Amino acid sequence: MTSAAITDDELVALEDGVQLALQRCDPSMLDLLGEGEISLVLRAGSSGQWACKRLPPFPSFESAERYGGTIDRYVAALRQRSVDVVATDLRQVVDASGATVLYCVQPVLPASVQAVSVVGDDPSGAPTLLADIVETIFAAVDEQVGLDAQLSNWAVVDGRLRYFDVTTPLLRDQDGTSQIDTEVFLASMPWVLRPPVRRFVVPGIIDRYHEPRSVARDLAANLIKEGLDDLVPVVVDEVNHRAVRPLTVEEVQRDRRSDARTWELLQAIRRVDRVWQRRVRRRTYPFLLPTRAAGAEP
Repeated sequence: MTSAAITDDELVALEDGVQLALQRCDPSMLDLLGEGEISLVLRAGSSGQWACKRLPPFPSFESAERYGGTIDRYVAALRQRSVDVVATDLRQVVDASGATVLYCVQPVLPASVQAVSVVGDDPSGAPTLLADIVETIFAAVDEQVGLDAQLSNWAVVDGRLRYFDVTTPLLRDQDGTSQIDTEVFLASMPWVLRPPVRRFVVPGIIDRYHEPRSVARDLAANLIKEGLDDLVPVVVDEVNHRAVRPLTVEEVQRDRRSDARTWELLQAIRRVDRVWQRRVRRRTYPFLLPTRAAGAEP
């Protein structure tokens, strides 16, 4: 991949800050750029020029290398399908416990070029932008290559649609076997819940990102999350020009409500586990959790 020129010292300093935030259970000292379901995006570098997405710690250097290799293959597959991926570098740091931490490093994109802002600043151009994203979905997504195409994962740079969320490498072999190490996503779940989540939840989540209609429905549902409800019919119309089975606004709304409930449940479980680990077992909780919209986490 194209190398992002963050220095080793800058990356070590970032991880030192993360470790301090974990010990204090206070991420306010970190320069947070964004929140994902399993990771946070942090600003780093002497000029704050790098966006660093920290994945959950890996048990060994080899497992981190394997996951990084899957991301490499995923980026290559997306580019082969004309998805313009932002320059990406994968870097490793050993944390305080000896586990290997993988960072996905990309240049910080100005807020003004991120797709959510582009749509907000120029509503008249939103239908064209969304049509381009839907077209990309139907051209790129199939049983082998998936995509999380929500609006917050795109930017418009020099008139070109750019994609930057590659830390969930949605790749499958020809026989349908997923190449993702799903243990990365399960690591922050209490151990007693990992088997049922692994068996009953994770396969369905992965499946939805390998079917163009479902990916586009998720794009539409996330417009509601961004407060762009009036644009949902635009995506619905674009999908219905391409999909065999029609999509409706009502289906999108149901999907959004279901996702919100699932998200809140998973985050509540993680927060309870963090309290258990910190207050009962007297251990540092090793994950940075997204903050709640309603206020600070317990």
